Amino acid sequence: MENNIILTGDRPTGKLHIGHYVGSLKKRVEMQNTGKYTPYIMIADQQALTDNARDPEKIKNSLIQVALDYLAVGLDPKKSTIFVQSQIPALAELNLYYLNLVTVSRLERNPTVKAEIQQKNFERSIPAGFFTYPVSQTADITAFKAKYVPVGDDQEPMLEQAREIVRSFNSIYGEVLVEPEGVFPKKGSGRLPGLDGNAKMSKSLGNCIYLSDDADTLKKKVMSMYTDPNHIHVEDPGQVEGNMVFAYLDIFDSDKEHVADLKERYQDGGLGDVKIKRYLNEVLEAELGPIRKRRAEFEKDIPAVYQMLKDGSDKANEVANQTLEEVRAAIGVNYFDILK
Repeated sequence: MENNIILTGDRPTGKLHIGHYVGSLKKRVEMQNTGKYTPYIMIADQQALTDNARDPEKIKNSLIQVALDYLAVGLDPKKSTIFVQSQIPALAELNLYYLNLVTVSRLERNPTVKAEIQQKNFERSIPAGFFTYPVSQTADITAFKAKYVPVGDDQEPMLEQAREIVRSFNSIYGEVLVEPEGVFPKKGSGRLPGLDGNAKMSKSLGNCIYLSDDADTLKKKVMSMYTDPNHIHVEDPGQVEGNMVFAYLDIFDSDKEHVADLKERYQDGGLGDVKIKRYLNEVLEAELGPIRKRRAEFEKDIPAVYQMLKDGSDKANEVANQTLEEVRAAIGVNYFDILK
């Protein structure tokens, strides 16, 4: 039988923004709705605690926000198993076994880990959980025997490390684990830049449009976007490269001919920033308005959202426990099975 299992997810460190939507959420919904895949979607609260252990309320409060964003964009608990990482005890035990198959020097060489350590200014004060989270991710992926893992290009080193651990395990203990493949964004799509022109849209940089932003907030954020600082007067020729309004129109406006025409008019002079920002706001509102409306409906019954997460976690537990039994048997630590 063909393996079409997907494992993907997000850390609950705040509401999700349109960078998440473009980078992964939209693709997850598309894959879910084909009916060809078995998606497991994890809210990675334990992973979020690796660098937020002293602020657990942040994780607790963000959990339901991420769940609401999932439901709002169209992730369907009838088609996808949406679960909470900390509610799957098998993941911690798998992580423990896998830690024995990777060296400290190999973890230190992981480019993604190195970049994030530098970004968070940990230097040598790195929480051990954060340092070893590529191993934890391997536990998450292999617990569900996921073949496909939709991620950004920057996560390829993490997947390669997961594959190495899988190969080591299978070589030592027998063919139990499935080696995962990455599902990456289309070439050229890249990350959605921040409103301020920063290469990355980030919660910590405060340059995001959130999926939960109301119409007025969306408009204010769009009207504040970075364009061409030298385009002072309407009649001035403007730069399209590095102009966030056109970067967003390229992604969100399906009328590519109209976008090309706007770019030409802007470069020639005669098209003002306010006008193109108003147009972008209309385009974004058309995309985000229905998502916002669905989110508001789900928000009316928060206990039902928690029940959805519990049901998904119960289902995920059954699958992860089965994998754990196979792993324990392969290693030989299932000592008391002889008594059954």
